[in-house]
Amino acid sequence: MTAEPPSTRAQTSTAAPSTADGAFPPPPFDPELAAVLDLLGDQVQSSVSPEDIPALRRTASMYRPSDDELDRGGLFEVEDVVVPGPAGSPGISLLVCRPTGVTEPPPVIYHVHGGGMITGDNRIGTNGALDWAEELGLAVVSVEYRLAPEHPHPAPVEDCYAGLVWTAEHAKDLGVDPSRILLFGGSAGGGLAAALALLARDRGGPELIGQMLVSPMLDDRNDSVSARQMAGLGAWDRTANATGWDALLGAARGGPDVSPYAAPARATDLSGLPPAFIDVGSAETFRDEDVAYASRLWQAGGRAELHVWPGGCHGFEGFAPRIALAQDAQAARLRWLRRLLAAG
Repeated sequence: MTAEPPSTRAQTSTAAPSTADGAFPPPPFDPELAAVLDLLGDQVQSSVSPEDIPALRRTASMYRPSDDELDRGGLFEVEDVVVPGPAGSPGISLLVCRPTGVTEPPPVIYHVHGGGMITGDNRIGTNGALDWAEELGLAVVSVEYRLAPEHPHPAPVEDCYAGLVWTAEHAKDLGVDPSRILLFGGSAGGGLAAALALLARDRGGPELIGQMLVSPMLDDRNDSVSARQMAGLGAWDRTANATGWDALLGAARGGPDVSPYAAPARATDLSGLPPAFIDVGSAETFRDEDVAYASRLWQAGGRAELHVWPGGCHGFEGFAPRIALAQDAQAARLRWLRRLLAAG
């Protein structure tokens, strides 16, 4: 499988541009988003090569929120806890943010950070979870997992699973409700959250009330129409995706023996999983694999809510949080959470 030539310039035109694969002209970006991407220019990197990983990690470290930012003026008690990792592996860090002033153990958002499997840590991307936690009186536990390529599959997902099991087993110590754990992840974190739901089902692990998968990275084969359409455009294109999957799986990527706990799109049985919320932009690499995953959840008799945001690129709500499309996406996630918690 050959990736498309790299490009570091975000496509910002609202007209359909041409691509190397002319059979699949890409859909236009949302006009408000296109204007923001035009202003950001090369700050939005569409393609990522293995040589870019150190720089990506340095950049990500600049956006780690401090304890003072996480506690939100005393609304949350913030603690870093080191817990046992998988058998024979190092301990892992959990960032625990408990709401103050609650009288009953709150439900838990178990957060898995994004970063293409190659960058990020358990403080990155927590703002969205904390927004919901503040609104709904929830706790947030965010897991630190080992990164590829230094630690390929199954290290990342096994770290996440060890943290999930520890959270459920030590819920009393944490002051949270072990019967109301929700998985949440975006991008690579969304893929890992989907894999955690599969692992919890197959291993008889913690009971989960739901899985919120925001633009999840699910399929190592990287050959969908949307992956070809968006080559060199927007954020996290087909070349970047190949870099992430190659780091996680090495030579196994795209082959017949990839585990569904690495790439959940490979799972043959999607029955018995917790209710899912899946959303994705129409103008991003992951569109087709995410739509297919939601469809297969329905086909297996499961519950899933799917949103495809017209003209959204990967991570659009992070680049342009004030545009109407981002506001709609954020509101839809909160509404789903309200319904899920009310039903439980």
